[in-house]
Amino acid sequence: MCKDSRKNSYTKMRRDDRAAGDDWIKEFLRVSPFGVMATISNNQPFLNTNTFYYDEKSHSIFIHTARYGKTRTNASDISAVCFSVSKMGRLLPADTATELSVEYEAVIVFGKVSMVADQNYSKEMMKLLIKKYFGDLKYGEDIKDISPKEIDDI
Repeated sequence: MCKDSRKNSYTKMRRDDRAAGDDWIKEFLRVSPFGVMATISNNQPFLNTNTFYYDEKSHSIFIHTARYGKTRTNASDISAVCFSVSKMGRLLPADTATELSVEYEAVIVFGKVSMVADQNYSKEMMKLLIKKYFGDLKYGEDIKDISPKEIDDI
């Protein structure tokens, strides 16, 4: 018989013996190459895979997304979101099909989304996002400085 998981908080893990500590979670968020954010529109879930920057100081995840598109529209209609990063581990063979399994690591974050309105803050987060993915390039030399118009357009 299947247990009804709706009776538990949506943040409660089924296998809490596999829970990771805060330091592991922060590091996993720092190094994960991409994440998937879930939004909702007209009772329909919508997933968007994107690059992101985890800011430990503000305990926030920053995503650079299109100014006009489904993700931004959905997030402005309903601010509740879910964000996930994961990494596949070992395949776990077994003698029976129902016992086959896969190891994986994952972090799932629940929260509210908001758009960054402050131009200076937005610019700083863009610089950190660039540093995460293009760390060998020098901002202001290899990559030109972000103009106020460009900040307004994101």
